[in-house]
Amino acid sequence: MTARDTVPGRPPLALVLPAAAGLAFLVLPPAGLLVRAPWSTLGTRLVRPEVLDALRLSLVTATIATALCVLFGVPLAWTLARVRFPGARLVRALVTVPMVLPPVVGGVALLLAAGRRGFVGGPLESAFGITLPFTTAGVVLAQTFVAMPFLVISVEGALRGADPRFEEAAATLGASRWTAFRRVTLPLVAPGVAAGAVLCWARALGEFGATITFAGNFPGETQTMPLAVYLALETDPQAAIVLSLVMLAVSVAVLAALRNRWIGAS
Repeated sequence: MTARDTVPGRPPLALVLPAAAGLAFLVLPPAGLLVRAPWSTLGTRLVRPEVLDALRLSLVTATIATALCVLFGVPLAWTLARVRFPGARLVRALVTVPMVLPPVVGGVALLLAAGRRGFVGGPLESAFGITLPFTTAGVVLAQTFVAMPFLVISVEGALRGADPRFEEAAATLGASRWTAFRRVTLPLVAPGVAAGAVLCWARALGEFGATITFAGNFPGETQTMPLAVYLALETDPQAAIVLSLVMLAVSVAVLAALRNRWIGAS
């Protein structure tokens, strides 16, 4: 932290008091989890088969969803950042829609598009026998839908911050646009891609609404950690607290890893 990052003098109470209230509002709910956690039985609860199944499924599907987001999201971000075309603002707005759309509505939209009677899911099932709703593949699809905007926004921001003169210099040396992207652009924005992928993975891991609407809640097949927390709240609240602690620990670890990138703090 440098001297320019601080404001000299005593901070005014008109700012400090609401800041403290805001911090308490954000910190008290997680603190409630820590206070009420069954620490003496935490280990035995974490190794229960249903917990391990939900954790394994969440890690696998979130990782696959992140890989899909990187595969399709990085080219999309590059297009938005480097190519001028009519309707770019509309495309950018559509990309961010899943971020503001209620997750349940996202699940309904997925059902209408990729469900058995959807305009994509119907032909897929009739022609290839591929069924997406209420399957593990449906979980991945729902997580990819809600998580990809986080990657696209992060990578697009990194691309706009990268100096395009390096790409122009590569082009003057005879490099094709694809070669310039692989050898110049991608290394330049690699930190942005990594940050976006981590955010994307964390969002996919915590996805609930679209998943339960589109993929259902079947243990071992579509029941991820958030869905297991929801089910445990009705049957075993102590188990719900333990599962919530796991999700909280992952979220804190992700945010701590990205803190320097967001605000440049040490």
